[in-house]
Amino acid sequence: MSYQLELRHFKYFMAVAEELHYRKAAERLFISQPGLSRQIKQMEEILDARLFNRNKKKVSLTAVGVYLKGELEFVLNHLELTKKQLKLIKEGSSGELRIGFLGSAMQHVVPNLLVRLRDTHSNIKTSLDELSNHAQVDAVQKDKLDLGFVRLARVPKELNIKPVFEDTFSVVLPKNHRLNQKSFKGMHQLKEESFVLFSQDYSPLYYDKVMSVCEDAGFTPKVSHRSVHAQTIFTLVENNLGIAIIPTSLQYGFDMDVKFIELKKIKQRAQLSVIWKKDNRNPVLRHGVNLLLNESKFRS
Repeated sequence: MSYQLELRHFKYFMAVAEELHYRKAAERLFISQPGLSRQIKQMEEILDARLFNRNKKKVSLTAVGVYLKGELEFVLNHLELTKKQLKLIKEGSSGELRIGFLGSAMQHVVPNLLVRLRDTHSNIKTSLDELSNHAQVDAVQKDKLDLGFVRLARVPKELNIKPVFEDTFSVVLPKNHRLNQKSFKGMHQLKEESFVLFSQDYSPLYYDKVMSVCEDAGFTPKVSHRSVHAQTIFTLVENNLGIAIIPTSLQYGFDMDVKFIELKKIKQRAQLSVIWKKDNRNPVLRHGVNLLLNESKFRS
């Protein structure tokens, strides 16, 4: 008997590939475990390739399975996107622009883009998702996001990257700190302090720049805490658990007992870039990109 691949095969495969456990995958799919096993075996017969290594202790993907999982993530996500876009178009919208961002992008760049989209393309829907640099790159690659706002020096070759905003850095100090704008002469005055930084995994480019700011002043900072949220960093500084260096624009929107000293004389700058996939087929993407790259107010 000859079989053909159907959408259900792909969904069954993805459930097992993500769970790496047949019983859990079957429960997720609301089918019996023997039924799921038969569907996977049938899929392997059609493809003439083994997709999983199975024994009594564990399930793992073969090399073929790893490749298929990556391709199906894109295909199934694109199908869901297509269904969503069709619904929006039916309702009179041009479609949806899905935007990922770092927290600092929400101070100026992302709100400005949303306002300009509303004013010039009011029938475009938008969605926002705050993610780390690497999570945004992964989501843009898999067509889960259309635009990402990141602090990265380079991205994979299938993505475009363009700078959209350049910011200075500022030191964050507790309100009662001995230094202020008038008495501050340079970073060397802070070499004995403990530092609270954004995690290196969250933003390696930012982390490296902050380290170089301190190294240019003749010391390597003692890092006491790391976080991925500005609110957490400011709270730690407020409670005298360290000081921080942040992109200057990130200070706005918080009401805490900290003070900021802008580092105007250093060479380092916090550069925010927009990324998008070169072969992204979302028809509304070009409107967002054009607004970003043609609007001078996005640049410092």
